[in-house]
Amino acid sequence: MIKENIYFETDFTNQPFGKGEKSFKLIRLKRFLEELAMSAQNEIHPVKKPSDNGAFSPERITNLTLQLSSNMDKAIKDIQRITFQSRILSLNAKVEAARAGGIGSAFSVVATEMGSLSHEIENLVENLENKSSKDFKEIAKINDHIAIDYRGLRLSDLALTNIDLIDRNLYERSCDVRWWATDNSFVDALTKNTQDAYDFASKRMGIILDAYTVYFDLVLCNLEGTIVANGKRELYDSVGKDASVTKWFNASLKCATGDDFGWETVHRSPLVNGELVLLYSAAIRKNGDKYGKILGVLGIIFKYAALAQTIVENTSLSKEENLKSRICIVDGKGLVLADSDKKNLEDIIDFRGKHELFENKKGFIIAEYKNSNCCIAHAKAPGYETYTTGWHSLIIQKI
Repeated sequence: MIKENIYFETDFTNQPFGKGEKSFKLIRLKRFLEELAMSAQNEIHPVKKPSDNGAFSPERITNLTLQLSSNMDKAIKDIQRITFQSRILSLNAKVEAARAGGIGSAFSVVATEMGSLSHEIENLVENLENKSSKDFKEIAKINDHIAIDYRGLRLSDLALTNIDLIDRNLYERSCDVRWWATDNSFVDALTKNTQDAYDFASKRMGIILDAYTVYFDLVLCNLEGTIVANGKRELYDSVGKDASVTKWFNASLKCATGDDFGWETVHRSPLVNGELVLLYSAAIRKNGDKYGKILGVLGIIFKYAALAQTIVENTSLSKEENLKSRICIVDGKGLVLADSDKKNLEDIIDFRGKHELFENKKGFIIAEYKNSNCCIAHAKAPGYETYTTGWHSLIIQKI
């Protein structure tokens, strides 16, 4: 704090005020002002050391800029206060010098110099305040843009990772169904059309399912769409059910060769007690030949939620980010297919600019979503090998 009693060690009242004395007195005045400045500096709180968590993020830069601006404002106010006190001191000194008459003339000159310096400091502080305020505002504006770009690019990269993992995994499902459609036991079952052949095909499906645990069940249909065999008969009573109106069954009947496959998008299947599934299919052909006559259809019922839901719920976000984010996979219309909010097939994501965003392979926009300003990051399914879902991956994060 500033000392209440300010005094000069040299007695000016009994000395003539020549050039040497004036210089000496100005030196004493300079020391006095340095002491005032040091007092102000000691009252400014030091910047706290950033924690390791997010220490190098744009948000941290913004916080430091705001903290620095606050400290600068406080320092300016302290200097203004000190300058005001020195002006009062100068005024008092002039009054005392006037009372002292001729012997106080030297002290009057010092008081006048102090007043001039105070006025000069006041002007400098005012200029500093105006310039620093503009600079800090510009820094904050620039950093806001950097922070938005950083957030959007990072979230869109994470969105791409999510949908890429899904496409790569589901490509394997399209391979499985085409390979298994050539299995001799399935071809024989639909060639012989006997109960023994159906039972043997069911046994073979069970063996496959024991190794490929990502599937709920496999089903074998004749040309009429009737299910004649399945692999998990102890769990799912699907034999005898009609699949002739399903998308997956009819898609396979339209396949030109064994290189093609059918599928039905995410839905709750009555074949496995309403579980959330993806269903892939391929035509069973005579002698297993890819150009052979179609005998029926193989359907493989994939545990979709175990894949997609796990991916969205394990997106690489911090706990703090997760609390203000929604991660989801949607179709072209925005229907939710996998969701960190667990609203699969129950919600449609919509926001201004969705159509334009979905036209791009990857990107982000700042838009209002459910009454909050959000960064909405997007990536379109890139596809893998010969397969793509055509879906969209979104990360919606409140700003």
